Amino acid sequence: MKVMKFGGTSVGRPERMHHIASLVTKETEPTIVVLSALSGTTNALVEIGNNIARGDREGARETIAKLEAHYRSFVSELVKSDEAVAKAQQIIDDHFEFLTIILRISFSEALSKDILAQGELLSTKLFSVYLAEQGIPHTLLPALEFMTIDSYDEPQIGSIKVKLSQQLEQHKDKKLFITQGYICRNAKGEVDNLKRGGSDYSASLIAAAINASACEIWTDIDGMHNNDPRIVKKTVPVEQLSFEEAAELAYFGAKILHPASIWPAQQYSIPVKLLNTMQPDAKGTLITANAASVGVKAVAAKDNIIAIRIKSSRMLLAYGFLRKIFEVFEKYRTPIDMITTSEVAVSVTIDSSAFLKDIIKELEPFGSVEVDEGQSIISVVGNEISQTSDIIKRLFGSILNIPIRMVSYGGSPHNISLLVPAAQKDQILQQLNKGMFGLE
Repeated sequence: MKVMKFGGTSVGRPERMHHIASLVTKETEPTIVVLSALSGTTNALVEIGNNIARGDREGARETIAKLEAHYRSFVSELVKSDEAVAKAQQIIDDHFEFLTIILRISFSEALSKDILAQGELLSTKLFSVYLAEQGIPHTLLPALEFMTIDSYDEPQIGSIKVKLSQQLEQHKDKKLFITQGYICRNAKGEVDNLKRGGSDYSASLIAAAINASACEIWTDIDGMHNNDPRIVKKTVPVEQLSFEEAAELAYFGAKILHPASIWPAQQYSIPVKLLNTMQPDAKGTLITANAASVGVKAVAAKDNIIAIRIKSSRMLLAYGFLRKIFEVFEKYRTPIDMITTSEVAVSVTIDSSAFLKDIIKELEPFGSVEVDEGQSIISVVGNEISQTSDIIKRLFGSILNIPIRMVSYGGSPHNISLLVPAAQKDQILQQLNKGMFGLE
């Protein structure tokens, strides 16, 4: 059995849903198809929730009306038979009735999660209606009946495995299954989610739970590229990556893959394939335990980085000083991306400003605290690059004109990271494309 996940752009138009149906029905082995919400839907649902939260019911109502009109138009091109149209329109009626009802309900975090779940529920139900119209046997598996997270928002892989197996056992006669990405239930049994981009995570968790032959992530680009194609003109897809390389690239900014999605596949040795819905015959990128080659594979950039420097000539060398620093970030559940130390200072980077004021306040007793916002992390990733003889020369030779705020080298054998002003991110990516890959 395999898993095929299709993102928002892959299901964003009726003709693309038709195309997905033709792809999944070609499979010879049983397949679980994981769908995201239609492109733009989650953003609209976030806007609806934000409007309700700040008391702008009329603004929420207008966004709901626009979204409903979009889905009505979508259905008119998705299915043709009277029976299928009636079923699809009823699905839209039900979900938009819910969105209209919530305009009269007090806002809460739980309600926000219910709102956000509507996108995946709609896309999978409508796709199921289209499959039925085409006479394609399948089963709709509700993710809310098997995808769970614990009180720390961590997926419960053991529970997922048991519950999903029970669901599949009830449909032994079927080879095609459709389910929602992103959504789940939390420890309280409430509707929740795996955060933005979580459909990749869903697919990887499902693949691990069923010990799939492969987990395919289908998007609108032919695999993981060596650089950001939105910024750099000439990029090429990377044919093969190790789990470690892919995880580094995903965490440090490669948008094609959700950072958390590598872990389940890696733990259970499930090959991950990054493929292009628009060019299904393209090779894409294969991610396995085997890196295939040594050397630089790709460059990625992570935005909205905040650098924090704690300077203290009196305390830095004192026993337990760094532990106390880290405990502040742990208290506020704020991960650190990079860290460097000197005799009198320690610098760290974070990617969230949610608790920045509180963190700074608690760090101040340790020394003077300086904060630089508007930074970017540029990561050069490849198998064992820290042991590649000329890597440092090529890397810094490519960016002699760029001011570097921090460097992380040696923490991972697969990654060298640089902290630079965000305003110079595009320039450095373009220069690295020439200096590291010979592409202009």
